[in-house]
Amino acid sequence: MNTEAIWLFLSTQGADFGLKILAAIAAWVLGRWLISIALRVFSAALERGKRIDSTLATYLRSILGVLLNLVLILAILDIFGVKTTSFAALLAGAGLAIGTAWGGLLTHFAAGVFMQVLRPFKVGDFVQAGGVTGTVTEIGLFGTTINTPDNVHTLVGNNTIFGGAIQNYSTLAFRRVDCLAKVANSVDPLDAIARLRPAIAAIPNVLDKPAPDIEILQFTPEGPLLCVRPYCHTDHYWQVYFDTHKAVVATFGAAGYPVPETPIAPRNREG
Repeated sequence: MNTEAIWLFLSTQGADFGLKILAAIAAWVLGRWLISIALRVFSAALERGKRIDSTLATYLRSILGVLLNLVLILAILDIFGVKTTSFAALLAGAGLAIGTAWGGLLTHFAAGVFMQVLRPFKVGDFVQAGGVTGTVTEIGLFGTTINTPDNVHTLVGNNTIFGGAIQNYSTLAFRRVDCLAKVANSVDPLDAIARLRPAIAAIPNVLDKPAPDIEILQFTPEGPLLCVRPYCHTDHYWQVYFDTHKAVVATFGAAGYPVPETPIAPRNREG
């Protein structure tokens, strides 16, 4: 009975089925060839643009390859008369379920793609992003790795970074160092400023242009408060910051300035 059914199928539909098989094989070979060309063109375009990280480029290439192969399989199934609409609906439902379950990771992935395109920073930059300040060591698909100044290896989600303010201290040629110095009321603040200017300018890695800003910031009960603001490259920020404080102490000590003291109001005594 089974043999008769097979013979009947071959005698009535064998030629048509054989043509479908040949068409499917030809479609598979041609489709795979076209997919390989498309992936090479896609990879070449990413490398030529040089704006997308190699890790992300590889990941995007693999995603594109999966999608194109899926389209090819659906096309081959259609050759055999298999209804692909229900199959596509099933894939769409599965994709929706996976997308809901992995929604958090997908938002980080999408933010990572935008970061690769917009390039707010690159590996090696000193940034403040996602509430973390430090040097960027890796820009991943879902998170960015930052080493903080106190040498803590920190991974921050890309969506957390992209959803807030990003400060890149490495983009511009120099950075201002903000320090404060207070002198006693008995000290002439203009004399203190004149003494500080050459001392601050002599600090290693302090820039000549723009010149350091040394001015009276405000007046306090203890005495005038000076702002001491040299400029330097971001790589030398902390060295200049600490050396500036040392220069202030050395300069004021050499000048013999008294230590600022809080004035004490006299008390009225009852007789």
